[in-house]
Amino acid sequence: MELGLYTFADVSPQPGPGAIGPHERLRNLIEEVELADQVGLDVFGLGEHHRPDYAASAPVVALAAAAERSKRIKLTSAVTVLSSDDPVRVFQQFATLDLLSGGRAEIMAGRGSFIESFPLFGYNLEDYDELFAEKLDLLLAIRDSVKVTWSGNLRAPINDRGVYPRPFQDRLPIWIAIGGTPQSAARAGALGLPLALAIIGGEPARFAPLFDLYREAAKRAGSDPASLATSINVHGFIAETTERAADDFYGPQAEVMNRIGRERGWGPTSRAHFDQSRGPN
Repeated sequence: MELGLYTFADVSPQPGPGAIGPHERLRNLIEEVELADQVGLDVFGLGEHHRPDYAASAPVVALAAAAERSKRIKLTSAVTVLSSDDPVRVFQQFATLDLLSGGRAEIMAGRGSFIESFPLFGYNLEDYDELFAEKLDLLLAIRDSVKVTWSGNLRAPINDRGVYPRPFQDRLPIWIAIGGTPQSAARAGALGLPLALAIIGGEPARFAPLFDLYREAAKRAGSDPASLATSINVHGFIAETTERAADDFYGPQAEVMNRIGRERGWGPTSRAHFDQSRGPN
């Protein structure tokens, strides 16, 4: 089993007393990775967002800086919004990170639960799933072969072109990240790729059917489910006691969830809902 941390590099969306801007946040981030490495954590993940409340629009750049301040911890995106990126550049960037870090880079690829990158980079949300499926296919082709011949519907074809540099590792690890969609779990299993599940709230045990579906799809596709890695990714906060952690975390968590909820048409959160969704410890 491995234990790690992930972050979106939150910043204060509005200036004011105690506000943290992107410069300070990214400097802190590098120190966080360094400390995580020193205390023996296995992996550090950085998400991708294109919003004023997060400083992580270019995760691989920050991870490359962290690579120089760490020795053994794995460095991964959490996640790369592959649907609105180019697989060639994604592979090249993470292969470069892998070389700089001596074989510690991983890619966690997802469709994106936040959609701000689609209009920003000129993609149509009507192609949401097809973009991901097509670009994942190309990314895997690049991982598996130095020279690539590939064609699809939503990206220009590639005809016998090499993609460089190649990573330090023989095979750059690529995970599929999902937010709870059964079809996404089945796709990861069918492709024989590791699965990372994001859990916003609730007991992890209630998501067991997704992992069952994943393993069934892997078995049907000829993969050994026991050989495939899985992970759960949840919000966490540490304090002296469970109740102290809940009391300290609720305020900032509610502010974030209500801010995002207003954008998405969700109702306001409450302490009762928060307590219902958190784990016992």
